[in-house]
Amino acid sequence: MSVSDQLAAAGVNRTERHQSFLVYGGFFYLKIAFAVMLASLILYIVDRPYGGRYGGTWAGYILGIAGAGLIVWLTWFGYRKRSYVDLHGRLVSRLSAHVYLGLALLVVATLHTGFEFGWNVHTLAYALMVLVIASGVFGIFTYGRYPALMTENRGNLTTHEMLSRIAGLNDELRNAAVPLDDATATLVERAVETTDVGGSPWRQLSGKYPGCATEAALAGIATAERNVPPELEEAYRGVHVLLDNKRALLRQIRLDTSYKAMMEVWLYVHVPVTFALLAALLAHVVSVLFFIPVAIRG
Repeated sequence: MSVSDQLAAAGVNRTERHQSFLVYGGFFYLKIAFAVMLASLILYIVDRPYGGRYGGTWAGYILGIAGAGLIVWLTWFGYRKRSYVDLHGRLVSRLSAHVYLGLALLVVATLHTGFEFGWNVHTLAYALMVLVIASGVFGIFTYGRYPALMTENRGNLTTHEMLSRIAGLNDELRNAAVPLDDATATLVERAVETTDVGGSPWRQLSGKYPGCATEAALAGIATAERNVPPELEEAYRGVHVLLDNKRALLRQIRLDTSYKAMMEVWLYVHVPVTFALLAALLAHVVSVLFFIPVAIRG
């Protein structure tokens, strides 16, 4: 269960969570992050090694150890958050720390490099770290933007309630389509049997469903209404109204699905790249502690 799901189960909406973890404790962790960045900058300025600053100086090692420690802790939080129960306390506190210390990590790690980059595992680890942080920042943006849009779009309806209304409309459509001509009735029956929601990641993100059976039924009944006998006008009009209502609900639930997908898609980058970062970090540490000293002695 994700953090979002845990909060939803406790009756806490996403907007409240977004506000709480960013301002938690009067920006307590922002202040800590600022102190970490300031201390790192002072350490970087104080150290004046011969030949220029790089990761192998005493200051570079301190910054490197601090950066590696932050990476490990931030990754550990991503794992441990699934078992937190106190949603208003421990989880929100650590989520706030995760965000602000993750941003501080960017400063610590950059100063650790001494701004020396190349085609090697060290720069690879740095690039992966930047990608992880960037995806996390995008995640914060989504949690700040989409909850309000979801609330506005839903109109106090849950996903289950929207699907229940569609099921009710399908029952009404099946009965209302009995007097229609065979061709139009077939289109309506197809619209009843096919409710395109969800699907591939792209469809969820875009909210586009080419070949929607409900849209096809609406087009078909609009054409049939031009030549309908007077005694059947009311029947065709009733089906048209029901199809319009279903289309409106489909658009509503598809937009809701799209918002949800936007709030989760960043994790498909954030999580695997985090594991790649851990592997690159291990390679970076091993090469610094073992291979480079051996090469120098050789």
